Amino acid sequence: MAKRRRDESPERQALREMMSGYLKENPVKNGTDVNSLMREMMSIILEGSLDGEMDEELGYTKYDYRNKETDNSRNGYNTKTMHTSYGYMDLDIPRDRNGGFEPKIVKKYQNTISQDMEEKIISMYAKGMTTGDIESHMQELYGVDISDSTISRITDKILPIVKEWQERTLEEIYAVVFMDAIHFHVKSEGRIAKKAVYIAIGIDMSSRKDVLGMYVGENESAKFWLSIMNGLKNRGVKDK
Repeated sequence: MAKRRRDESPERQALREMMSGYLKENPVKNGTDVNSLMREMMSIILEGSLDGEMDEELGYTKYDYRNKETDNSRNGYNTKTMHTSYGYMDLDIPRDRNGGFEPKIVKKYQNTISQDMEEKIISMYAKGMTTGDIESHMQELYGVDISDSTISRITDKILPIVKEWQERTLEEIYAVVFMDAIHFHVKSEGRIAKKAVYIAIGIDMSSRKDVLGMYVGENESAKFWLSIMNGLKNRGVKDK
């Protein structure tokens, strides 16, 4: 019997629609909670990419049977445990009935996510990325030349998730807002550059915590923090 995608908790379902829902049920209290959040973010990007790869393999999306021109079909999921720098992460890997599907972003015998891949996935959430930005990231993540149609199918899966979270309306008032930046080195245009991921976490008047936003900048500066504050205001925050 084909194995279905593992049952998702209410928190994980909320994260697929809006990451704030996840954090309302899972407040960030310490480094362990942050690691858990990072793993969830990576799993959503990777599972969306894998589903996009399967769409390309079969030539039609999950419920678009009118465009089906193959005897092959989806056959549930296998769960694979991946090792990341944030701890172990379970991924649902789609499979086809003929058994010929070979995913590229998470290869058949791969069980580790590289730090480079982690940084690119996190930056997809943190940046206000265009479709072209995400396509570029996906090309770098795969490390191989893949067709434009494959990239398009994958970005069609990922872009709505990223955009909805980035642009969601926030509460008008937060009791406390924590702001911090994580620094890391990335390879850009043949050289190593230092980047900063800015994170804003708010506690609303019901004592619930929410990641208000994440942003990538060249380095930490007061000017960049001001732009973040203005962005929060434009999304509905009036007092904090």
